[in-house]
Amino acid sequence: MYRYILSFLLSTSVLCLSAQHMHPSTKRGYADSVNNGIIKSDTLKKSVGRTAMYTIGKTHVHIAYSSPGVRNRVVWGGLVPYDEVWVTGAHKATSISFNKDIFIEGRKIKSGTYALFTIPGTKIWQFILNKRYDQHLTDQYNAAEDILRIPMQPSKVAFTPRLTYEVKQSGSSKGVIHFRWERLQWNIPFQITQ
Repeated sequence: MYRYILSFLLSTSVLCLSAQHMHPSTKRGYADSVNNGIIKSDTLKKSVGRTAMYTIGKTHVHIAYSSPGVRNRVVWGGLVPYDEVWVTGAHKATSISFNKDIFIEGRKIKSGTYALFTIPGTKIWQFILNKRYDQHLTDQYNAAEDILRIPMQPSKVAFTPRLTYEVKQSGSSKGVIHFRWERLQWNIPFQITQ
């Protein structure tokens, strides 16, 4: 009887593991699989919901966004116009949450949830945090509700088919918000309070 139970548990575990391996197209898994070359052709027309998060000390940073694909489109100056406010994702405004106060370029950002917008330029972009995080596209955007607007300069990166955010630690009390899509990337360093 012991052998049958052990055999059953072992075969069930193998089936579960193989099922997970065969279906990497969960919302987050699909975009990662495209970006890592596991899925060779990105045929999914919709933008998939994704999250990026990291905890540094007791400070948790959480980004929720939609990840569009390049799919043979002109992104910069085409799909995403220059010199216009962009949700920096798709559909809804990208939201970013901090469970504790942080500092970006010496400016205190209180704990809470914000909309993350950008204004792409040909060379310089604007990074924006806005009080109103629950917005559809930029329909309800109001610059008077910005709590932070800083210039940044994107740099070139290897081709990234699906828009991707990461939050990484860069020191004992420092982190970085990292964005990449198509052939551009940018970073916003931040510091936590102890």
